[in-house]
Amino acid sequence: MFEAVHALVEEHATLEERLADPAVHADPRLAKRLNQRYAELSAVVRTWQEWQQLGDDAAAAAELGAEDPAFAAEAEELAARHGEVAERLRQLLAPRDPADAKDAILELKSGEGGEESALFAGDLLRMYTRFAEQRGWRTEVLDATVSDLGGYKSVTLAVQATGTPGPGEAPYALLKFEAGVHRVQRVPVTESQGRVHTSAAGVLVLPEAEPVDVEVDDADLRIDVFRSSGPGGQSVNTTDSAVRITHLPSGIVVSCQNEKSQLQNKEQALRILRSRLLAAAEEQAAAAASDVRRSQVRTVDRSERIRTYHYPENRISDHRTGYKAHNLDQVLDGDLGPVVESCVRADTEARLAALETSS
Repeated sequence: MFEAVHALVEEHATLEERLADPAVHADPRLAKRLNQRYAELSAVVRTWQEWQQLGDDAAAAAELGAEDPAFAAEAEELAARHGEVAERLRQLLAPRDPADAKDAILELKSGEGGEESALFAGDLLRMYTRFAEQRGWRTEVLDATVSDLGGYKSVTLAVQATGTPGPGEAPYALLKFEAGVHRVQRVPVTESQGRVHTSAAGVLVLPEAEPVDVEVDDADLRIDVFRSSGPGGQSVNTTDSAVRITHLPSGIVVSCQNEKSQLQNKEQALRILRSRLLAAAEEQAAAAASDVRRSQVRTVDRSERIRTYHYPENRISDHRTGYKAHNLDQVLDGDLGPVVESCVRADTEARLAALETSS
């Protein structure tokens, strides 16, 4: 049982040796990648060692239990714990999305509902920012287009972990389940009759690509500069600081206008472009096998919703997992953990089922 662990134990020992080499840390990107893999394997190795130890202890207690009832009771308890650890190890061994160790870029866009949808996109932005703060992650707004009432027609948020997160704990591993259409039902601030309206906002989640993940040739880029639009302070609307980058081979267009500096806007736009190119490459590679990104809804259609936020009943419902709770106010304040966990559990069960079917 768990024969595959032996190769992982060897890889873990090899990584430990490499990480002890100062030359590895001279390359921050290499060191980060190796540390992420080491953390992932460390969880497997620790759980495997615990499983082995519990198995030995349970067998010894069962042997002694033939003469002493006290040992027989202990043997039953150890056997139960042995089974629990075996299940945890089985989950750790299930194939993971290669991008799960990455940081994330979230793109939020208003959809049906006009100003109310833009205001809701702002509420979602606040929810994700608060959730990130609770987990000790850093957030940065890369680009935003503000609506007349202070909501967001579109906003791009970068979410970065601090340190080396454990398996399944990096921003993309958890936030990727947020991709799709989010429907809200509430009385809009623009509604004078007190009627509940339904609107929607779309969320796209991308793993943040590093320069080593995606090679972007300058010859493939068309870079245009223009004057920023919308609310802003001094110089925001008076200089040609906004940048639009078109990746000619793919046709992907990214624009940024948040920063006062044209150079800063260019760097932000390149971050988003690399992540979109990485997501497109992964999507093309996976298309032949399965629709692994089926939850990434790019149109903001209420009929394709993944979640509903119902204000009158203070209720949140995830339509993929069946999760439902009446603590919407707390969720919007960043208490998103239980909702995300329901998606993680469903995803893990699906991956394990697929693994068992193929074996």
